[in-house]
Amino acid sequence: MKLKYLYFIAFAVLVSCGNVKNEKTEAQKELANAEPVEVNATQEGLKKAYFASGCFWCVEAVYESVKGVKESISGYSGGTGKNPTYQNYGKTDHAEAVEIIYDPEVVDFKTLVDVYFASQNVTQQNGQGPDMGREYRSIIFYQNAAQKKIIEDKIAALSKSYDKSIAAEVMPFQKFWVAEDYHQDYKKHNPNNRYVQQVSNPRFNKFRRNFPSELLKEKYQ
Repeated sequence: MKLKYLYFIAFAVLVSCGNVKNEKTEAQKELANAEPVEVNATQEGLKKAYFASGCFWCVEAVYESVKGVKESISGYSGGTGKNPTYQNYGKTDHAEAVEIIYDPEVVDFKTLVDVYFASQNVTQQNGQGPDMGREYRSIIFYQNAAQKKIIEDKIAALSKSYDKSIAAEVMPFQKFWVAEDYHQDYKKHNPNNRYVQQVSNPRFNKFRRNFPSELLKEKYQ
């Protein structure tokens, strides 16, 4: 897979360094037709949702700014291999993903889907920004028929505004693997990292400008 810091050495080197896959495997095609797994709410009544949209450092920070989101966790999902790690997840068909733990009394799944599309290039295939390859593909995971309809309705509405197709895959959720500790809250713990400064921060700032401020936590408004 590509190492993010190589982006700042040379863009061409970044693209060529990774295990870049641009096509679905047969196993992934079968996975798209699987029955979704619904995750139980926590004892506190919090729910969980799952999204993939390029670098999980970027996506984690975006969701943590939203009212009602209690925690955003980086990890891997969407593939068929077991026990993915940062060293091998590209070979297991998984993508960098986030687990969103949220209070449904404050923010609903529909709003989380709105956040998802407001924070990315919705037509970029197999990646976001400089992070390219199937391991960085866009995926929205649904856990039941109601969530699937919300996603499909949103994509149908967005499609009217673009000449290109919406890139996000819609997949039944199966399992989420938490990424290594050093990936968690990466943007917060590494503010001087060049990738954070030149990719994560601009992506977050663009999202913040374009999303209704009343839906953001006070310190992000």
